[in-house]
Amino acid sequence: MLRHGGQILVDQLVRFGVERVFSVPGESFLAALDGLYDAGIDNIVCRQEGGVAMMAEAYGKMTGQLGVAFVTRGPGATNASAGIHIAHQDSTPLVLFVGQIRRQDHDREAFQEVDYKSMFGGLCKWIAEVNQTERLPEYIARAFTIATAGRPGPVVLALPEDMLSAMADVPDSTGPVVELAPTLHTVSEDALTWLSGFDRPLVVVGGPHWSAEAAKDLATFSATQNLPIALGFRRQDYLDNRHPNYVGDLNVGVNPKLAQRVRDADALLVIGSRLGDIETQGYSLIDPANPHCAILHVHADPNEIGHVYQPDIAVTADAVSFTRALSRLPASATDWAPWTTSARADYDAWIKPQETPGDVKLEQVIAWLSDTLPKDAILTNGAGNYAAFLHRYFVFKAYGTQLAPTSGSMGYGFPAAISASLEHPEKTVICLAGDGCFQMTLNELSTAAQHGATPIVVVVNNGRYGTIRMHQEKQYPGRVSGTMLSNPDFAALAKAYGGHGETVTKTADFAPAFARAKASGTFAVIELIVSEDALSTNQTLSGLAKS
Repeated sequence: MLRHGGQILVDQLVRFGVERVFSVPGESFLAALDGLYDAGIDNIVCRQEGGVAMMAEAYGKMTGQLGVAFVTRGPGATNASAGIHIAHQDSTPLVLFVGQIRRQDHDREAFQEVDYKSMFGGLCKWIAEVNQTERLPEYIARAFTIATAGRPGPVVLALPEDMLSAMADVPDSTGPVVELAPTLHTVSEDALTWLSGFDRPLVVVGGPHWSAEAAKDLATFSATQNLPIALGFRRQDYLDNRHPNYVGDLNVGVNPKLAQRVRDADALLVIGSRLGDIETQGYSLIDPANPHCAILHVHADPNEIGHVYQPDIAVTADAVSFTRALSRLPASATDWAPWTTSARADYDAWIKPQETPGDVKLEQVIAWLSDTLPKDAILTNGAGNYAAFLHRYFVFKAYGTQLAPTSGSMGYGFPAAISASLEHPEKTVICLAGDGCFQMTLNELSTAAQHGATPIVVVVNNGRYGTIRMHQEKQYPGRVSGTMLSNPDFAALAKAYGGHGETVTKTADFAPAFARAKASGTFAVIELIVSEDALSTNQTLSGLAKS
């Protein structure tokens, strides 16, 4: 049966089980839009391609399924590159379809022409251009396989507009590859035997490939062995933070006592995490050239093992399968109780709010949210000083409740919150954002209004790019340059888009404002007017380590 390329493409998406895509339309992929017309796939039309890619990335991170995005050529693709970088560093499966100029016009610097292989070469797992309509099923099947295999990540397919509009008679792909979880019983036994030879082991869990069942298995394993569990940067929902063996997360503003515990550990069992820059505080907690401790590294991609740290033992396996095997082992004869109990006590002390200046105490707002929200509430954030408060004071209680970029990308939180609200309309979705962070993607308020998303955005307004200002004050004190912000009335802006908006100037007013936002039944923005000093004193990334 003859079909145009856009229909062939969409038919492959249906065959692969895609239920939702994110897009900003472009004339370069009109045939694909035509294919989506009656395909039964939900097309979330966004306002800027950065938001498109971030929503698709959040979808992939949240569901474990592959995120799919469509953007047009040239500026559309360059805008989307921010989300591709997030997906790459966060190990999130994603396929970005980019419209492309006609094949016959290549190398003429035609309107919006870009060499995508050069542009995306270092940002994704694979980039290709499909120049034959009949090969679309082949390329799409390969793209889905590469995006999800090993260490997941983004794949980019460029689609010349004349290729998409051309007709072809070609069979559909056979569908996604079915992978069976490996049997890891013997390997996990060996790992526990190895671990039992150490007095001060620390288990570090992060990376991709996680699930609610994996979180339960990790809880069982840690309780059975009485081992301390530290989670990777922005992977705080991989274990209920109330679990007695949870000892904190290795984030930018890490608990200094947890950092010291990494230094004091004589063995690290690293599951899923790359053990990267943030988790190691710029590779200072563990010297790549001369690690102070033994390392057993478990990762799904063999190319990641030994990339920075040479482990004593390497296991190529996904974190879910390996943790499941660990959870079925009997207790070790080694007693790690004192070491674990001490580490947990450090965490409990760390999350007690430390007072900041001003009439709105962000530490109290976060503590109230932690104590009040349903345990399945989803929290999103981008990057900024405000995020340190969330990571320190919010107690994550269930898997799937944290959406944040390990790449440190500003503007991520709000598109992610829209994606989460559309996927889980029954859940409370909260976006924490700084004033600078929110303004990078707040145009997606219109997307929320159009598609019925109802996240609540808590905007921390201190009139500056807080993190950069903090570093500026440390390195060039008293010489403020390029870090001040002039902000709109965020509450009024939310109302202009048809949502609910409030401004809070005192801590006591936050809870009633939140209740009204929740009751509004629409998206909402609560603007917190915080002291200009609040995010540049003892609660900042540097101050966190001193408090």
